[in-house]
Amino acid sequence: MKKVLSAITIIIVLSLNAGSLFAQGTGRISGKIIDQKTSETLIGATVNIEGTTKAAATDVEGHYVLGGLTPGKYTILVRYIGYQSKTVSDIEVKANANTPLDITVAPAESQALKEVVVRATYRQESVGALYAIQKNSVSISDGISSELIKKSPDRNTSDVLKRVSGATIQDNKFVVVRGLSDRYNTASLDGAPLPSTEPNRKAFSFDIVPSSLVDNIVISKTASPDMSGDFAGGSVQILTKDIPDQNFVTVGLGLGYNTQSTFKDFKSGYRSGIDYLGFDDGTRKLVNNFPTTSQITLRQLPAKQNIQAINTLNNDYNVYTSKALPTQNYQLTIGNVKEIGENKNRFGTTVALTYRNAQTIVPDFIQQYDNFDYRSQQYKFSTNIGALANFAYSFGKSKITLKNLYNRVLDDQFTYRTGANTSTSSNDNRFYAFDLLEKALFKTTLEGEHGLGQKSSKLKWNLSYSNILNDQPDQKKVNYTQHNAGEDFIAQVTNLNKENARLFSHLNENIYSGKVDYNVPVNLFKQSTLKLGVSSQYRDRSFDARFIGLVLNTNDPNAEAIRMRPIQTLFGPNVIAAGLYNLDELQNLTDRYTANSTTNAGYAMLDSKIGDHVRVVYGLRAEKFDLNLLTKDPTAKAVNLNNLDLLPSVNFTYALTDKANLRASYYRTVARPEFRELALFSYYDYELLANQQGNPDLQRTIIDNADLRYEFYPSAGQIFSVSAFYKKFQNAIEPLIQDENSTTNITYFNSKSAYVYGFELEARKSLDFINGSNFFKNTTAYANLSINRSKVTNPTDGIPRLEKTRPLVGQSPYVINAGLQHTELNNKLSINVLYNRLGERIFFAGGGRFSSIYEKPRDMLDFQIGYKVIKSRGEIKFSGSDILNQRYNFVYQLDGKPYAPSGTGTTFKNYAMGSNYSLSFNYTF
Repeated sequence: MKKVLSAITIIIVLSLNAGSLFAQGTGRISGKIIDQKTSETLIGATVNIEGTTKAAATDVEGHYVLGGLTPGKYTILVRYIGYQSKTVSDIEVKANANTPLDITVAPAESQALKEVVVRATYRQESVGALYAIQKNSVSISDGISSELIKKSPDRNTSDVLKRVSGATIQDNKFVVVRGLSDRYNTASLDGAPLPSTEPNRKAFSFDIVPSSLVDNIVISKTASPDMSGDFAGGSVQILTKDIPDQNFVTVGLGLGYNTQSTFKDFKSGYRSGIDYLGFDDGTRKLVNNFPTTSQITLRQLPAKQNIQAINTLNNDYNVYTSKALPTQNYQLTIGNVKEIGENKNRFGTTVALTYRNAQTIVPDFIQQYDNFDYRSQQYKFSTNIGALANFAYSFGKSKITLKNLYNRVLDDQFTYRTGANTSTSSNDNRFYAFDLLEKALFKTTLEGEHGLGQKSSKLKWNLSYSNILNDQPDQKKVNYTQHNAGEDFIAQVTNLNKENARLFSHLNENIYSGKVDYNVPVNLFKQSTLKLGVSSQYRDRSFDARFIGLVLNTNDPNAEAIRMRPIQTLFGPNVIAAGLYNLDELQNLTDRYTANSTTNAGYAMLDSKIGDHVRVVYGLRAEKFDLNLLTKDPTAKAVNLNNLDLLPSVNFTYALTDKANLRASYYRTVARPEFRELALFSYYDYELLANQQGNPDLQRTIIDNADLRYEFYPSAGQIFSVSAFYKKFQNAIEPLIQDENSTTNITYFNSKSAYVYGFELEARKSLDFINGSNFFKNTTAYANLSINRSKVTNPTDGIPRLEKTRPLVGQSPYVINAGLQHTELNNKLSINVLYNRLGERIFFAGGGRFSSIYEKPRDMLDFQIGYKVIKSRGEIKFSGSDILNQRYNFVYQLDGKPYAPSGTGTTFKNYAMGSNYSLSFNYTF
């Protein structure tokens, strides 16, 4: 880690001392040249200042830079072979500033000798370019830019995704698209696939990517052959920043207040100083020479060695009380761009560091169902650190980029639970859980883009490496029971089970991927491009878990007195030194597994313009998938999957007018089981009061998809669209409650069949149609509504189930996002109000005794007020999120009614997270 920090420090110093792009007192114009019909960027177009010899040629990304300009107004001329020339006037250049301008050009209608020059103003052209990009996307997609991210109170990518049409977030970090749960969605970062960050589910935890590092996010809801075929809901594509438009240094700091946490009594277990930096100090982990599983289970440890081994564990069970501090956010971002040589090649650097610490309290976590009548208090200490270092060099018709991202999350949660469990004849319980979770993601991507020949052919390649770590170095749990009112509470330490064992787990996964894409114009129809590509991904995971505990010697005459000790002294040094505890371990060879998978793919696709109005993108993708998973249990069968999938797709677009499209698409995709869903490893989740376990017999899901969409763009940045979609699933993979045994198991299974259909409505419009005043011109309203329906037929596998049919797990019948944006005082003041609500959805599918668990709807209301200061270089923001603070409510439900076959109630879990308010300041040098 020291080497990483040293390298980042060197990068920052070099960036700060790099030369400025601007000569003293001059400015520049930069942007991209774009095909008006397809939004493809054009390589080698010439851009020159009228009346001067100053000119530039576009690079492989269609980017141009005209620098060293004296402040004033300019007109530029764009020329490109086979396209109409265009002049853009009234471009204002300011000293030491960049004027961004993307320009669209249209293909020439004929080979006439006389040159046709199209004329536009700066204002017209900046609007027109945004228009073209919106209207000409290949597939049905929705996105959000860095500008919109800045105007929301969102602190990480999971918060941002809630603003995208048809998308919602589950558990504050997992994305749900079109009502389909996280396991049916995929994610990529800078063009390379992202792995699952979770040990117990197929999901990427989007809360680990800070929103300040994101350039834009696009969710593709339909597939094309050049996209990975492993999704059904959406493919989330995150792009981080590389070459900045100009040199800058931005610093930011913020403080946050939570209504039920900040300055309240905050309880926790052991904490080291570097927990604030996102790292455990190592005292919680097992030492290298800790006894092996066989030494413990075969009782091979002499008494002295037993005591020595126990003393190497962190036996600090004190419950410390402090005051919860305000949430802290700090950011530093440095951007630098230099022009090199006579050809003005560009070298850009973007470096960013982020830090966040939050201390949150859930004071009343309720569970009332079956035998349980529990109330808990949860205290979570969370630190998130992030670093980004992106480098790009653009020269001639080529660009090479190296993008690096590191993010680390430390979550330390203390839980105190009281209440009755009738299955154990207990009148009351006092349960303590000390749970530390560390997650880390490192990703590096080297990519290149090259223009070839005279036909705007492009070759793109990408090499990527990712590493995921997920550690629980010492999850400690202890329960005290009281059998009758007024009696003493007795610690349950006379035997070892997963409900009171200390869990030490380590997950490490490496991912290697690469791909090559080549596209070339071909003589077919009016205008066509052939795109070919191959890709490969190799994943390698190792997982190891040990369940260790201290078991009290009940033959000792002091045993009962020790069991009545408070938790602070229950495992005190004097008791351990007296040899009253024996080290024990739960041995299960399926708790350790290794797994690997290889996905090789190739595709061919054509992007054809047929006449003036029709565009068709069609082709075929082939994916070969191989998976191997092996536990340490020699009697357990190895898991092997070997599938070849042919995935056709076609995307049809008809341009009804210059401002409206009609789109239709068909495509086939798959959803493959994740390692954890296949592994037999059984994990007791004390929050869910159930074991989680995989199913080695899972098969992949095959999904056939169809979409229809009408979209209308009244003006740039505004949209009205209506969409319909249908999805048919074969062998859908879903989480299931197995309740045949005394302890509930949550596992996974293939449902017999399933389908989903729905409608989406999206609108973003300025309110100037109400009144022509500046107030309404500066106010934009937007909303997206998704209405979904699904039906799953449960398998006929001999297991009696309460429900023969039901909705798909995670699918919401409706999703509502809405907001208002307003600017005043020449854009210095900005106000943004956001609303979100989603319909009830299944959290876990039901079994034979219990019905499905539904998450009930709740309303979320957020706002942000921003004001620019210090010549607009600084901005003060006041934000509020979840200001209604409605409770999260998960209930057992059958046929729309609460269902309780026995026990205390129907509440699986019910809690509130509190409202958050923050004040932040950002300044750009």
